[in-house]
Amino acid sequence: MIVRSFKDIEGTDRHVKAKSGTWESKRIVLAKERVGFSLHETILYAGTETSMWYANHIEAVVCTKGEAELTDHETGETHTITPGTMYLLDGHERHTLRVKEDFHCLCVFNPPVTGREDHDENGVYPLLTEPEEV
Repeated sequence: MIVRSFKDIEGTDRHVKAKSGTWESKRIVLAKERVGFSLHETILYAGTETSMWYANHIEAVVCTKGEAELTDHETGETHTITPGTMYLLDGHERHTLRVKEDFHCLCVFNPPVTGREDHDENGVYPLLTEPEEV
């Protein structure tokens, strides 16, 4: 059993800040826990825009606070995401979040991330893995 809090993660290597300066993420469950998914609390900052494409991952996002406009680049559809709204990127959709007020969300990734990822020039997280335990 693992018990940890987001507060425990502040200032550790699990507290990741994007090079772009548009978001930060506290990664509470990572690939090294070997449970088949990762779980994060992410904050995207008001007034920012982040384009992403999880070519290697499926992501589910639940908004807990704030507001953002989500644009699906595959369909051109735009959705307003507010607390209690979930979106699932089950088709590796290219998308953009335009953040109206600090956007707090819980994110689940499969396959799990290692905690070292940041978006590349295409908005993609690389597919990193943890070494096998011996």
